Amino acid sequence: MYQKLKRFEQIIFDICAMGLLLFYSYAAIITPAATQYHRGIYVIITYILVFLSYRSKNILLRVLDYILMVASIISISYWIVNFEVINYRTGAETQLDTIMAVIGVVISVELARRVVGNVFVVIGSLMLAYGVYGAHVPDLFAHAGATFPELCIEIFYRSDGIFGIMANVLATYILLFVLFGAFLEKCGAQRFFIDFPLAAVGHKIGGPGKVAVIASGLFGSISGSAIANTVSTGAFTIPMMKKAGFKPHIAGGIEPAASIGGMFMPPIMGAGGFIMAELTGEPYSRIMLVALFPAIMYFFSVFVMVHYEAKKDNIVGEKSEHSAMGILKAEWYYTLPLVVITIFMLYGYSPGYSAIIGLITCIVVSWFRTETRIGPKQFLEAAREGAESSLKIGATVGVIGIIIGVLTYSGLVLTFADIVIEMAGGSLVLTILLIALASLVLGMGVPVTAAYLITAVVAVPALTHLGVNELAAHMIVYWLSQDSNITPPVCIAAFAGATIAKANMWKTAFSAFKFAKFLYLGPFLFGYVPGFSLNGTTMDIVKAFILIIIGTYFYSWFLSGIWIRWFIPNKKAA
Repeated sequence: MYQKLKRFEQIIFDICAMGLLLFYSYAAIITPAATQYHRGIYVIITYILVFLSYRSKNILLRVLDYILMVASIISISYWIVNFEVINYRTGAETQLDTIMAVIGVVISVELARRVVGNVFVVIGSLMLAYGVYGAHVPDLFAHAGATFPELCIEIFYRSDGIFGIMANVLATYILLFVLFGAFLEKCGAQRFFIDFPLAAVGHKIGGPGKVAVIASGLFGSISGSAIANTVSTGAFTIPMMKKAGFKPHIAGGIEPAASIGGMFMPPIMGAGGFIMAELTGEPYSRIMLVALFPAIMYFFSVFVMVHYEAKKDNIVGEKSEHSAMGILKAEWYYTLPLVVITIFMLYGYSPGYSAIIGLITCIVVSWFRTETRIGPKQFLEAAREGAESSLKIGATVGVIGIIIGVLTYSGLVLTFADIVIEMAGGSLVLTILLIALASLVLGMGVPVTAAYLITAVVAVPALTHLGVNELAAHMIVYWLSQDSNITPPVCIAAFAGATIAKANMWKTAFSAFKFAKFLYLGPFLFGYVPGFSLNGTTMDIVKAFILIIIGTYFYSWFLSGIWIRWFIPNKKAA
């Protein structure tokens, strides 16, 4: 997208990208910014970058892009400058306050349409209609309703709307870690994440598939996106799997199944971990510790299934030119950024502070080799790439604000838990299944992080009411929010894997669904086994871990289908 911009537009883009990096680095390391500047500057720059990058195709509409850009700057700047004054006159907003709110809300919907697509527009529009006409819906969901301008005021100026929790998490955590990921890739670490597992397990049964699992775990923990993980590591691992003998749809399915595991793997866990910390009030170090064992079990499950899938056809990889120990000795320093981030967060430093220290470590590491050194030019490129990567999730901030703002205003947040409990008849199993269905449907139209936040706001109370501890309840929702990446009918990560593998889309999607089955077991373990989320005595947790490791192995062995050969001798399992 950047390359298609005119030169003066590229300069504006670069200034904005560097502004984001420098301002939020300063806020994370030296002095935190006031709320209105901290959230407002992120939102205003994101809006500018989206209207620059996701451009209209003809000249007249391109003029409209600039009009929308200017309108965004005016409305958001108005919120920033008048933040305290507007809070003082809550309930007595002026006509100008109302006009700015309406402009801000309408532009937010258009922003999401450009980046995410029409589904988000439909969802946002339906929520706005529900906010206005709430008095005319069935009694179970009814509320007093409001005029459209009144609703816009609630969404634009109140703490649950556009400048609410999503804007705060994006500005505080996600942006800095997306930038960190761009610098980590720029310093050459991505190659190590593939070379090391290739040397370690590439020559064993199903070696290339196992390389995909390990590489996806390493890279996925910092990429922040299952789709980005599938495309980046899959470009290398999927052809390698096909060459070794995996069927195209199997190779295309293994990579996305492994890639979504990166969303559960500390230290970064995509964006969901930071939202979870914000919603629960738990320190992020605690979120990391609770997430670690379940994430390992997810990868262990995929690893075992890959092993037995390869054993069906006796697929063996090729031995690497270098030993794993040799690669580790030569390139160990590429692990330093992740190690540094983990240590700093475990010692109680904020995730933002830790991300900047990790980013600085990437720059230091880059100078270990001449070809990867990050100088001024490379620094600007990394900032630009990080800012561009952040737009996918950043563009959703407005519509998510609309959704959560309307849910809060209508009171549905409070009644939804009762609705789910009533539908499930008080059954935890049915409640988890209903949440899985809701997140799958929601995930078809919105990014998985948005699906998690929206679902968590309304579903966590239902789970805690049934006796699940709050952190485990959030983990249930977070895990299930990832299912739309690999579960048909809309499974973008799986379709990305199919494209690289040049395989049938649907066969690949169902293969990814098969290999990712622990995604659906994990939530039940969070719900029924307190030790899985580190809740209980040390002995309870140890016993739970041992039993889960054994159970996961047999669960994965069974789902691999290799046992079918016991009943169908001399034939390959389908």
